[in-house]
Amino acid sequence: MTTTAPVRWGILATGSIADKFAADLALVPDNELAAVGSRRLEAAQEFAARHGAARAHGSYEELVNDPGVDVIYVATPHGRHLLDVRLCFEAGKNVLCEKALTLNADDSAALVADARRHGVFFAEAMWARTNPNVRRLREVVAAGAIGDVLQVRAELGFVAPTDKARLWDPALGASALLDVGIYPLSFVHMLLGEPETIAAAGVLSDQGIDISGGATLTYASGAVASIAWTQVAQGDNTAVVAGPAGSIRVPGRFHEAHGFTLVRGDERETTELPVTGRGYAHEIEEVAACLRAGLTESPLLPLDETVSIQRQMDEILRQLGVAAR
Repeated sequence: MTTTAPVRWGILATGSIADKFAADLALVPDNELAAVGSRRLEAAQEFAARHGAARAHGSYEELVNDPGVDVIYVATPHGRHLLDVRLCFEAGKNVLCEKALTLNADDSAALVADARRHGVFFAEAMWARTNPNVRRLREVVAAGAIGDVLQVRAELGFVAPTDKARLWDPALGASALLDVGIYPLSFVHMLLGEPETIAAAGVLSDQGIDISGGATLTYASGAVASIAWTQVAQGDNTAVVAGPAGSIRVPGRFHEAHGFTLVRGDERETTELPVTGRGYAHEIEEVAACLRAGLTESPLLPLDETVSIQRQMDEILRQLGVAAR
């Protein structure tokens, strides 16, 4: 790919997350929505009209075989990701796949191996990691502003609409951990790496999906992390990173951070960097930069960390009593 040609995106599926992504895509220079694919041509045509896509395809197969598409954003529920991402790979397409990458770590590892074998770009759409404020927070921590990180707390919760099947139906991969708990878990992993121990508890729905939970994680460094997630209550959605020299406080909603405050004794220093659109624009920029540089993996969205986090989610769900999928 040249450094001057626009990155041509295809969007696979036309649900609400695809709408949000397409709206942010329009805000990113040198990136364009070339095509959209749906299992219903009418849905693809309506989506294309709303977002200015050049082509609408009535099947995913037609989309992945469109020669005018450089990279595909997979926006289906996570229960379909294994099938849909592999379809893209077989057509030689680069992929940004919505989180959670799959329903379990073995499937995620298999997709990562597939991507590397095909030599295509692949990343999980953990857009919080590309947020300018989150990136700056990591720099502040790495510079030693609070000393060694010894405690992290992150919590995220919302009330899931009862008519949104993908959030409640086990057949569609419903799981509050996979949908929202992945954000605090990824935030913690980003700062502390792989945990030594995980202790989790939670509440399951009548159909056996986790709807609320929490976990304590410990690390070889002596650090402890506490995460919580729910899809049945409004939480404060904040995060705190603490060390012996101070703390960093991220107000709600921490995963779409618009700033953070460094606290050291009586001193407070607030950082507020601009966020484009809803924040998806920054992962679009990151993928485009990787493609132009000829990279098949993003340093901000490392595939091995994606698989590691998925394995941690497997263990948490096992402890909660959720049936393996």
